[in-house]
Amino acid sequence: MSNWSNHGNGADEANGANGTNGTNGANGTNGASGANGTNGTNKATGANGTNKANDTHEPSGASGQGRPPLEPKPFLPKKGNYRDLLVYKKSECIYDVTYYFAHHYFVERKDRTIDQVVQAARSGKQNIIEGCSAASTSSETEIKLLGVARASMHEVLGDYEDYLRTRGLQQWSLDDPRTKQIQEFSKKHNRPEDYTKDIDKRSPEALCNIAITLIHQYDNLMGRLLDRLQMDFVEQGGIREQMTAARLGYRNDQKGRIAELEAENVALRAENAALRAENAALKAENAALKARIAAIKAEISRKGGLG
Repeated sequence: MSNWSNHGNGADEANGANGTNGTNGANGTNGASGANGTNGTNKATGANGTNKANDTHEPSGASGQGRPPLEPKPFLPKKGNYRDLLVYKKSECIYDVTYYFAHHYFVERKDRTIDQVVQAARSGKQNIIEGCSAASTSSETEIKLLGVARASMHEVLGDYEDYLRTRGLQQWSLDDPRTKQIQEFSKKHNRPEDYTKDIDKRSPEALCNIAITLIHQYDNLMGRLLDRLQMDFVEQGGIREQMTAARLGYRNDQKGRIAELEAENVALRAENAALRAENAALKAENAALKARIAAIKAEISRKGGLG
């Protein structure tokens, strides 16, 4: 059987929580605009005070509001599209040929062989469907069911070989031109109707050998698929490991976001303290200017009185 596995088309399977804290106090510089009478007062309060505070505040608010929300990422693999698997397409061909063969050439035995061989062929197909459907939540179940499908198809193979042997019919060798013809045909034909068309015109021997060739190709493809799934399991782990990794990854992302927000909050607090200090200095400067204006007014009034 190992020799058969090398033929056919087996190669195809292989929060924005912080960010605005505390900066509003900087807007207190507006109170300094009460001084009038000199250009210097307005320049000091307008250019160095309020505008600077607002320029500093804007990027901080944008940083807090522009951060995207932290959302968990889905971790279940996207699987289950069994219809695209070449091994599944082969299983459909085998099942249809076997259904016809069993109901036309096993009837003479009048035993359970008909039901058994048809059910085995069906198992080789249906367990692919069930295994692939379970793949998103259980790699173990997927691998087990595909193994069951493979074993069932071996059972069908045995029934075809038994039929040929017990009736003195020939099982074609690998070198037989007829075998090579089937192999070449099956490389590009993977629809059941490709094999059931004019099926009634073929001999039992030919049908058996067609089915045997298809089963060996199925076995080769299934072997490659199982090897790939085993490697995926070793490299990526099962669903439990993926669930744990996804949860830990999300928690680490949360911790990173919290640390980022805390650092931003510290920076904003320092920025706010600097703005408050600058505002206090501007208020003191404004008070000094008011005192100077008052002194100038007093001097003007005194000189006017003297005049």
